[in-house]
Amino acid sequence: MTVEVRDIEMISLEKVTKAYHNQCALKEFSLSVEKGECLTVIGRSGCGKTTMLKLMNGLLLPDSGRVIVEGVDLQTADLIALRRRIGYVIQNKGLFPHMTVEKNITYVPVISGKKDRQENHALALRLLKQVGLEEEMAHRYPAELSGGQQQRVGIARALAAQPHILLMDEPFGALDEITRQSMQDELLHLKADLGLTMVFVTHDIREAMKLGDRVLVMDQGTAVQLGTPAEIKAAPANDFVRGLLQALG
Repeated sequence: MTVEVRDIEMISLEKVTKAYHNQCALKEFSLSVEKGECLTVIGRSGCGKTTMLKLMNGLLLPDSGRVIVEGVDLQTADLIALRRRIGYVIQNKGLFPHMTVEKNITYVPVISGKKDRQENHALALRLLKQVGLEEEMAHRYPAELSGGQQQRVGIARALAAQPHILLMDEPFGALDEITRQSMQDELLHLKADLGLTMVFVTHDIREAMKLGDRVLVMDQGTAVQLGTPAEIKAAPANDFVRGLLQALG
C-alpha cells in the first residue's frame, strides 16, 4: 500500500539552519519525507530532533533555508491553517484537563468551524474506536484515564482534523513497556489504514527500528545517517550509530 504512494515529497527541509541565542540547533540541514512513509528520528537530547519537528509544523521558522510542506513554503503559508491540518502528538499528551475526552478530541474541528454536535459526537466515537478505546470513555476526563489511555486520546485528537501528516515527539516515552509495545502496534495499524505520512521522534533505537520505514540518526544538529532499518544495521555510518545499535543485542 505505501509503496504505491512513495516518491511524492510531503515535507522537505532545504539547507535549514536554526539557532537559539547563538547556539545552533540545526546546521545546513536537509531532509525529504515521502508520502505514506514513517520516518523515525533518533539521537541524543539536544541534537535538534524537536526543533526539526517544530519547523515542520510552522511553530518555528528557519533562520536560513526553506521548509516546504505539501508543496507550500512555510515562509509564505497560513501557519494557523497549516497546523490545523497536521496532527501533532507529544509525550505529555497535551490534553485539556477541564474538558471531557470527547471535547478534547473534537477541539480542532470545533475551532475550525464545525459546530454540529451530532457530527462531532459521531467523530469522537469513531476515533476512540480507531485508537482502541471504548466509546464510554468519551464522557470521562483525562485524570480518570491511565497513561496509555491518555496517549491514545492524544492520537485521536491529532487525527480529528483528518491530517495527511502526523508529527510525534517521543509520544510513548513515559509509558510502561507493555503499553508502549501495544501503542507501537496500534500506530502501525493506523498508518496502514489511513495512509498517513509520519515523522516519529524517539530516544529508543528498538522503537525507531520497529516503526520506521526509514530511520534518521541525528547528532549535534546534523544528519549522521539516513536509511532503512536493514541498511543501518548492515552498515552503521560511525561509532555513534554503532553504539545505538548495541542496544539491539
